[in-house]
Amino acid sequence: MASESTSTPPPFTTLGIVGTGAMGRGIAQLAAQAGLDVMLFDVKEGAVQEAKAFINGLWQRSVEKQRINAEQAQHYSERLIEASELAALAPCDIVVEAIVEKLEAKQGLFSDLEGIVSQQAVLATNTSSLSVTAIAATCQHPERVIGFHFFNPVPLMKIAEVIPGLRTTDEVTQRVSDLGQAMGHFTAQATDTPGFLVNHAGRAFGTEALRILGESVADPATIDRIMVDQGGFRMGPFTLLDLTGLDVSHAVMESVYHQYYEEARFRPSPLTRQRLAAGLLGRKTGAGFYRYEEGKQQMPDEPAIATVSPCPVWISQEDPESAKALTALVNAAGWPLETGTQPTEQALCLLTPFGEDATSCSLRQGLDAKRCVAVDMLAGLDKRRSLMVTPITHSTFFQAAQNLLNHDGTPVSTLQDSNGFVLQRIIACIVNVGADIAQQGVAEPTTIDRAVELGLGYPFGPLRMGDHYGATRIMTILTNLLEATGDPRYRPSPWLRRRAALQMSLTVA
Repeated sequence: MASESTSTPPPFTTLGIVGTGAMGRGIAQLAAQAGLDVMLFDVKEGAVQEAKAFINGLWQRSVEKQRINAEQAQHYSERLIEASELAALAPCDIVVEAIVEKLEAKQGLFSDLEGIVSQQAVLATNTSSLSVTAIAATCQHPERVIGFHFFNPVPLMKIAEVIPGLRTTDEVTQRVSDLGQAMGHFTAQATDTPGFLVNHAGRAFGTEALRILGESVADPATIDRIMVDQGGFRMGPFTLLDLTGLDVSHAVMESVYHQYYEEARFRPSPLTRQRLAAGLLGRKTGAGFYRYEEGKQQMPDEPAIATVSPCPVWISQEDPESAKALTALVNAAGWPLETGTQPTEQALCLLTPFGEDATSCSLRQGLDAKRCVAVDMLAGLDKRRSLMVTPITHSTFFQAAQNLLNHDGTPVSTLQDSNGFVLQRIIACIVNVGADIAQQGVAEPTTIDRAVELGLGYPFGPLRMGDHYGATRIMTILTNLLEATGDPRYRPSPWLRRRAALQMSLTVA
């Protein structure tokens, strides 16, 4: 009896690119470096020649910097082939489109390509927001249509999302994944859902920061400093929004929100809609959440901290780990420490809530809110310290808390009263969205984390982030936020809730 064939499909040899803008150029560069012949087509006259000149210029600079030799650059250049018309892409065994982000345009292009390339050729879309299944719906052979989504700048962002549509074959998915790896990228396979994987996972960072700003908890610079210094992010949410441009960012926010039928976790902010209407797009227009002079961000100075005399300090013992760290800080500063179960009338009262505001925390413990200051202990006290006051905290105690926390020169950020400070809210939302992506089966947990680390530059992927800060603590923050606000955006994902209850890692499927 003859055995079934288990032969592996041959690798791609000739890749077509339709659309030679920034994304098309980057994909072409990587494909040529991976040994493929690359055929370039663009409807705009002269666009292909410009793209070839641009890519060749990059290789020439690599030669000058001795990253590659002149012979390699010549071989790469010879693999770039101009296609004078769409029909010239007939020899391609895979075509990647990188044209305008409109469904009808992509559907029309793929319908045309089906009459040009062989039936075995793969049609790949670099879409970042449209449904791969919808793009394939008008094709005669939707089983060969797949999402192959790169990030800008393509050569530097070492990740490509591979998104099969509902009718894409496993063979096509595997071949495209192998191609992405051959091009030097981590390939993150994800299901065909709004935002795919990386843009889906990135929703919480900006939307929760905007919500915090909208509640007048802190200004953009304070929020950014906290997320960089305390959170370990490469840039804060408002710097990122300005860099990307609100014309791009707000559109993505609204698109994902509506595609998920108004899911509260992805709710956009009216703040970005107003700024978009005003033309305050960010760096590209010279003004956004910050001003830009000659392209340089104008970050406001941090508020000065007035010097005051030390006073007695009483620390809430509700969270023993936090209390221990604050006790060490008070002792290092040389301030008098009260150790009774209740503070004296002269004491500054330091609270360490998680997902709770300073007002509720002080009243629940039977303390005088005029003397209470809350300190965010989620990330410890090493690089920046965040405090918040109740609406009636006396300036004497507020200034004393600032001085105490700043005694060794560590910067201090001051917030208006808020459930969850800044860091707690944004971190908890990032983890929660990541957990729900895992719950939906969009991608494997390890893929989710690696894709987010590469695609968004987060210090940890969302599931590893939850493990780092503690799933139980993240649950506490979200539960308190949900109870205080009634907003379903804070409802914990079943993935997070179950694993926190079982004391499991969030990265375990």
